[in-house]
Amino acid sequence: MNKVGYFPGCSLSGTAKEYHLSLLEIAKIAGVDIIELEDWNCCGATAAHSLASTLAVALPARNLAIAEKMQLTDVLVPCAACYSRLAQAKYEMKINEKYKTLIPQLIEMDYNGTVTPLTVLDFIQKYLIDNLSDKFVNKINAKFACYYGCLLTRPEHLSTIERREDPQIMEEIIAKAQAKSIDWAYKVECCGAGLSMTRTDIVGKLSARILNDAQMRGADAVVVACPMCHSNLDMRRPEINQNLEFKTDIPILYITQVLGLALGINPKNLGLDKHFVSTQRLISKVEKITVEV
Repeated sequence: MNKVGYFPGCSLSGTAKEYHLSLLEIAKIAGVDIIELEDWNCCGATAAHSLASTLAVALPARNLAIAEKMQLTDVLVPCAACYSRLAQAKYEMKINEKYKTLIPQLIEMDYNGTVTPLTVLDFIQKYLIDNLSDKFVNKINAKFACYYGCLLTRPEHLSTIERREDPQIMEEIIAKAQAKSIDWAYKVECCGAGLSMTRTDIVGKLSARILNDAQMRGADAVVVACPMCHSNLDMRRPEINQNLEFKTDIPILYITQVLGLALGINPKNLGLDKHFVSTQRLISKVEKITVEV
């Protein structure tokens, strides 16, 4: 069985519990052992890097050092903001001579740079999708708008995604699960995640543009891989609808939940009952795959 480190971060251990639940469910079916980092700490997203540059490296570097101590080589970081901080810390520890000495002293741990942080999309491609290819029992008669947002594709030196202006990795995963995705214009536009609590008016305007384009192009649901994007597009629906000519009830699903539905996992076990916008209409589009004999 493959063993992969797991950094849930603050979101997946709290407000994005459904992301955590669905991730564990599909990993179990794929036969991948996810090992949560021992005594992990907040990585500092999103404020640390704007307040204290050294602390912004020390916080995520400590998590990477913990993974090294646990003799792990890959660490799954499902939150795109958390991934950005851990990947940036690894980058800084490689190029900044001062940090190579200072950070181990601050965190009181050795750091050797042997651990690779993975986005959830990297993780699915590397560890899950091949093991799941013969386990999809449902088809979803719906069209998905795959939304990447900012931090999976930016900045360039941290992104593992090809074609950053028009990425295709999520669409490829959706296709392997025998579901369909649409071609649309807002897949890498910002939803205003960093302003989710402070400027909901801006979030409403930015997120409205995203959902307007998705719905106008025929999407039945939007698929995300970031809890910050999910919270804006799902939770801020009153502010979003104020900026639209029509009200939208299009649901927002995590990529792990879409895979879970295709695998036949109970929607409740995937946390699909925990969303602000009902997912019931999407769930009703799921049906068993019939095999011709």
